[in-house]
Formats: sequence, C-alpha cells, structure tokens
Amino acid sequence: MAIALGFDAVNGEYARRTMSRLLAQPIYRDAVLSGKFLGALIVLAIALLTLWLMMTGLGILFLGLPPSAADVVRGTAYLAATLAYAGVWLALALAFSTLIRSPATSALAALSVWLVLTMFWGMVAPLIAGALAPIDPLNPMTVVTQFETQQAIARLSPEKLYGEVAAILLNPAARSVGPLFFDQVEGAIAGAPLPTMQSLIIVWPQFSGMIAAMILLFTLAYVVFQRQEIRA
Repeated sequence: MAIALGFDAVNGEYARRTMSRLLAQPIYRDAVLSGKFLGALIVLAIALLTLWLMMTGLGILFLGLPPSAADVVRGTAYLAATLAYAGVWLALALAFSTLIRSPATSALAALSVWLVLTMFWGMVAPLIAGALAPIDPLNPMTVVTQFETQQAIARLSPEKLYGEVAAILLNPAARSVGPLFFDQVEGAIAGAPLPTMQSLIIVWPQFSGMIAAMILLFTLAYVVFQRQEIRA
C-alpha cells in the first residue's frame, strides 16, 4: 500500500505535464514534496489506526476482557512501529519516483527492492556473514561472532527490524532479539513477562533505525527534487 501511494507521486506529475503548472502557483518546491509524503503517510496512519481499533474491539468482544494499561501501551507502540515500517517503503517509493521519470519503471524498482529485502535478504545474510566472519573449529566464540555479524547484516532490511519489534512487543516473555546467554537469565522466572518499558528499551534501536531509514530516503528524494530542472 505504501509503495502504491508513492511510486508516481513526482514522476506522475511530469507524465501528466502538471508539475510546471503546480509550481507556477505560490508554492515552494519543498512544500510540494513534503505534502505528497505527509499526505500519503496520513492515509497510511488512518488505515492502520482503523485496523488497530477493529482488532482491539474484536479482541475485547471475543475474550470478554478489556486490555490493561500495559497492553494499551504495547499496542500503541506496535502501531507506531508499523507506521514507521510503512513510512520506510513510502519514502523508498517517493525516492524512486523522484529519480526515475517513468512511473512504471519506478514502481518496478520499488517492488524489486521490497521483494529482495523482504523475501531473499534472509538467505543472503548468512552467506555474507560466513564470508566475513568464518567459524574457527578451535574457537567456540567465532560461532557467536558469526551469528552477530549475520544479525547486523540482516538488520539492513526493514523487514528484519520490524519483525524484531513485533516479536518483543507482542510477546512480553521475550527478553532479547539476539543471543541470550545463561548469565543473562540467571535468577529470572521462566515465562515471566518483562515490564513494558523494558520491552520498549530493547526494541528502541530497531524503532529508531526504521525512522532513520525513512528520513534518509526522504532526504534523498528532497535533494534530487530540489536540483531537478522543470520545464513547461
């Protein structure tokens, strides 16, 4: 949905020959691009909020129990993470729409990147990690090093970041998104849920990573759009 809203945001104006008419009005260039991005992001936010409220209502209806304050905080954080995840793909589609003049080509480029990072990146990351951090049979810690390298490479995909956020927020008993050593769980009660703030602290790097990716992609689109020559 995010890619569908953004793949022709800019080049569609060029294809319809309406960009020069649009900028002939007392409108700044950055306002045009920001408006297109924020407008699509608001549409996504409304759609996600509607789904979130619908699922919350159905949960109360079928379970017969209202959510606790901690559940509401976890659900709201998950909704915000979902919006940030959608914003990454929206910013990517907007960047391709600015870089490529053909709407069909920009849509295919955005969908190709989405397909690679969503479907195939999980298979590519172990291969790259195996080449960068090979396992030494005489050193058991190289297994941990390779696993951490694999995780770092996999986290270049927004899908991996969003999956880790969902795993921690939707499962209060989860304690880590990486390797968990025995000394880290010593004295802990098996299956005991973590406090909500602790879960949020665990996934804050992933959440901020998605926001940073969205900002970087929008900045790329902004710089390219500001430098483009527009003719009538």
